Amino acid sequence: MGEPKRIGILTSGGDCAGLNAVIRAVVNRAVREYDWEVLGIKSATIGLLNRPPLAIPLKLHDADSLLTQGGTILGTTNKGDPFAFPMSDGTIKDRSEEIIAGYHQLGLDALIGIGGDGSLAILRRLAQQGNIKLIGIPKTIDNDVGHTELSIGFSTAVDIATEALDRLHFTAASHDRVMVLEVMGRDAGHIALRAGVAGGAHVILIPEIPYHLEKVCQKIRDRQDAGLHFSIIVVSEAVCTAEGDTLQKLQQFGECRLGGIGQYVADSISKCTGAETRVTVLGHIQRGGRPSAMDRILASAFGIAAVDLIAHGKEDLMVAWRDSQVINIPIAEAIKDYRTVNSQDTLVKTARGLGICLGD
Repeated sequence: MGEPKRIGILTSGGDCAGLNAVIRAVVNRAVREYDWEVLGIKSATIGLLNRPPLAIPLKLHDADSLLTQGGTILGTTNKGDPFAFPMSDGTIKDRSEEIIAGYHQLGLDALIGIGGDGSLAILRRLAQQGNIKLIGIPKTIDNDVGHTELSIGFSTAVDIATEALDRLHFTAASHDRVMVLEVMGRDAGHIALRAGVAGGAHVILIPEIPYHLEKVCQKIRDRQDAGLHFSIIVVSEAVCTAEGDTLQKLQQFGECRLGGIGQYVADSISKCTGAETRVTVLGHIQRGGRPSAMDRILASAFGIAAVDLIAHGKEDLMVAWRDSQVINIPIAEAIKDYRTVNSQDTLVKTARGLGICLGD
């Protein structure tokens, strides 16, 4: 088993289902197989800025009940770039060396970072600068990390969106309405596409496929002419307006977030078809709740693989899912290539074959 090791684990970026299941797998493999010590770092890199660093020992009994828990027991953040950290006086400061010092203060031999492309890019830069042995695990409900078919949290988000579509069918049919469901997807339409196919949507709009409002309206009219006076539309939040504008909403602390395209599509359809429309925005509901079976399986496989890579002296790698197998690739490669929906994707062809309108 080699020398005793102390490894750290943190969750960074937006939360999602399956993070705690990864923590459980890491603790089980590290303790049971290698007799290592595992420290959970609180609030991602923010925890390493504190003195002493905010970290908790993770024992087998701590991890025992984590498989089905949503969120992350370690906390997370998607704010505060350590290389351009916003200070309370309004200035910006490079605090990367403080974070690196916090890591070494904990006496860690390696770090497992669970995050999306942005988080992994920051963690890798810190690792390169501070002699940190880093293994990455991809998580994002958008499923847009390069070179992995699945990321932690995506499967659960699709299941939640699919359930929402199932429920919307009944109320849409009862009132002869067009129901528009806006789902997350910062730059990629994976959630909208998968949930739309699984949930029987009649129109799916994703950022990768430019759409024409008239094509969407014609789909609604064709259904009306056939005596089907209700329709279900799912739209990714990153879809632009017909004029090419990205819709955003100003948040409490001055940040702009994607949102509003669902209402825009609903209003446009109402004007051109006369149909009564309603909009549902799932938002953070897609991030919460118990992880799906697939996310639990993926999290377990990724956690074990990450620990084994450390045991074999590997670093600067990200575990990934390909052809139902766990592989590993350089983190630099994973964050270089952004994974969007390919217009020739099997699910795109499936949607067209089912008569689903993609707006083009």
